[in-house]
Amino acid sequence: MKSPVLFLRVLASIVVVHCSLSGQEGDKKTLEYGWRKQFIGGLNLTQTSFDNWTQGGENTLSWQLHLTGEFVRDQEKFIWAQTGRISFGNTKVGGTEIRKSVDEFRLESVFTYKIGANVNPYVAVSGETQLAAGFDYTQDPKVQVSDFMDPGYFTQSVGVGYAPLEVLKTRLGLRLKETTTRNFPVPYADDPATPEVENTRIEFGVESVSDLKQQVSENILVTSKLELFSNLDGIDETDVKWENVFSAQVSRFIAVNLYFKVFYDKDLSTKRQWNQGLTLGLTYRIL
Repeated sequence: MKSPVLFLRVLASIVVVHCSLSGQEGDKKTLEYGWRKQFIGGLNLTQTSFDNWTQGGENTLSWQLHLTGEFVRDQEKFIWAQTGRISFGNTKVGGTEIRKSVDEFRLESVFTYKIGANVNPYVAVSGETQLAAGFDYTQDPKVQVSDFMDPGYFTQSVGVGYAPLEVLKTRLGLRLKETTTRNFPVPYADDPATPEVENTRIEFGVESVSDLKQQVSENILVTSKLELFSNLDGIDETDVKWENVFSAQVSRFIAVNLYFKVFYDKDLSTKRQWNQGLTLGLTYRIL
């Protein structure tokens, strides 16, 4: 657990530096209302091939496509932010079949009503699933364990948001969370304490969501999103999702991205889950 602790310290240092620099600015920025739009696409490719290579090796082909979008309408009395992300990729090594390497589809909409400088009420909805079937390759033959909208996660929440800095936003509120399944209710939606098998799980609790988006330098961007959800049944029942991306723009069309995600949900596993990736590929800002 040293890596997450070290990263938290780095994020804290970035915020402190930003606060110090912001305090030195004497002129206030002119407010600009209207739409802010951003849509970025990235494609990463890896390929190796061997023929009569005495040192050995495996032919490899992998690709990943990443699409992220942000559409924010900022008005005098409210802010309405829509964000979305699609990530998908496949990998083929040697004579093995093509396997999925990354698969995520997420949409979120947050409406914030402005009543003060930093503290404001909000309502939010979100949906998350995957695009293609997922398999457990540790078993022979492979076993399918998930599919599109199986599971699907939907949330609705209401509460109060706090934005002490332009780069840091956090919110706290009540959340309703639905998990839906079709063919794979276990372990996603089924309650093992009941004799029947449920395809839908509904949970009510408290959420905390924090977003950090810091332009460290002209070419380096750090984004971090920490989501906590508790159904109030106990500390160990708190779901944790922590996503972090370090993006470095090497040139106009080439970028390096370091991504890692920490996930904990006791209903799925009593241990924390970890996902990490380092990519170098083409990127293009459409909006």
